[in-house]
Amino acid sequence: MKKGMIITVISVVLLIGIGFVFARIDFNRMGKDNAYYQVPAPESVEETKLDSGEIMKTYWYTGAAYKENGEEINVEFFASKELRQGAYLKLYLKKGAVVTSYDEVKPSEIPDKVKF
Repeated sequence: MKKGMIITVISVVLLIGIGFVFARIDFNRMGKDNAYYQVPAPESVEETKLDSGEIMKTYWYTGAAYKENGEEINVEFFASKELRQGAYLKLYLKKGAVVTSYDEVKPSEIPDKVKF
């Protein structure tokens, strides 16, 4: 009876711990290649009317991004809000140039080989 209670408590604690770990991991960023991108005006804006009547906008961006070694690649991605023009983004990439996520970075955080 005591062993069963101890095993149950340990199992519950482990499950809660695993839940917290998975809630904190961002699989869109983990293990991805990076490139840097300077935000221009959006290429296009799509508007979608939801069932509630609310209008949802999707902002599309395309252009040259630069990998950490200075290699230029072309990217296309979207954001649910208009990004600040002139801002620098660190893009997270999979399969070459597929953008899975991004973070705004300061110019001082961009590697020296990347030139805009």
